[in-house]
Amino acid sequence: MSDDRLIVALDVPNAVAGLSLAERLGDTVGFYKIGLGMLTGGGLALANELKQEHGKRIFLDMKLFDIGATVENAVRGLAQFDLDFLTVHGDPHVVRAAKEGAAGSQTKILAVTILTSLDRGDLDDSLIKQGDLPALVAERAGRAFEAGADGVIASPQEAAMIRALPQAQGRLIVTPGVRPAGADLGDQKRVATPAQAVAHGVDHIVVGRPVWQADDPRAAAQAIVDELSAA
Repeated sequence: MSDDRLIVALDVPNAVAGLSLAERLGDTVGFYKIGLGMLTGGGLALANELKQEHGKRIFLDMKLFDIGATVENAVRGLAQFDLDFLTVHGDPHVVRAAKEGAAGSQTKILAVTILTSLDRGDLDDSLIKQGDLPALVAERAGRAFEAGADGVIASPQEAAMIRALPQAQGRLIVTPGVRPAGADLGDQKRVATPAQAVAHGVDHIVVGRPVWQADDPRAAAQAIVDELSAA
């Protein structure tokens, strides 16, 4: 059976490939992430089909960022798809607008703190203020919570620091950058194993390539479920 703490990222080219993967995974996985890369490949249609016809939970990872009115309107439209999670960038004005757009729906707004593919050198290149990266993540998380975010996206390495924030009580921490022991890191730089992530206070982990690139994706997903259960 599935464990909804595991969210499998359907980072495949289109909805046909995504549905095929979901069918291979069967009841081992109950929660899927559909990202920006699949948006033009039928991502919204796949989200609706998995939700309505297969009973899966859906995390739409759009990382929205724009002026408040545009974000609010975009979220209002997306919330009609009965999504479980939707991501926006963690800037307070974006989070506030997204919460307005999601009002009256069940969609939870998750705020991106600092992408797990970035390190301090990347932040320097982007002219982000000086400071220790975990501390900046925690600061952004706190401000996002204060703006109304239902949860945040952060690496598992910062999860414990975020969970300790007073504002984090009752809020979600969702972490990409999770890799089973021995798996290739890909483009992730701040990583942990599923068991380590859960130990740090994470509510959901997001895993993509270690599942869909495996020779047996169902077995790969089951191994992660088993690790979560043991943790």
